[in-house]
Amino acid sequence: MTERDTARTLPHPEPARIRLDAVLHALSDPMRLSIVRDLAASEAELACSHFVLPVTKSTTTHHFRVLRESGVLRQTYRGTAKMNTLRRQDLEALFPGLLTSILTAAEAEATRLSE
Repeated sequence: MTERDTARTLPHPEPARIRLDAVLHALSDPMRLSIVRDLAASEAELACSHFVLPVTKSTTTHHFRVLRESGVLRQTYRGTAKMNTLRRQDLEALFPGLLTSILTAAEAEATRLSE
């Protein structure tokens, strides 16, 4: 790993440090929940540029940071792109069924509100 690669490594909490209150806080914001729903629907890593949010770039960066620091997603650099994946296995091991329940409830709410 080069010095430049080290400078581009983002901090993520170890599974033992992921807290339920931080995860719930991260998922309580509609923009962040939208990001998580998109990631959950994709089998692939998604670049930050994939997400079109109706907020400024700095606010988008804030939302991704909250999700990363809470342990909901993992971010890695691929060239100049910051790639995102859900930490499904970590979250399922720590809080069985939580992510699935939240995503199911979010889908039901989206359906209800669109009627």
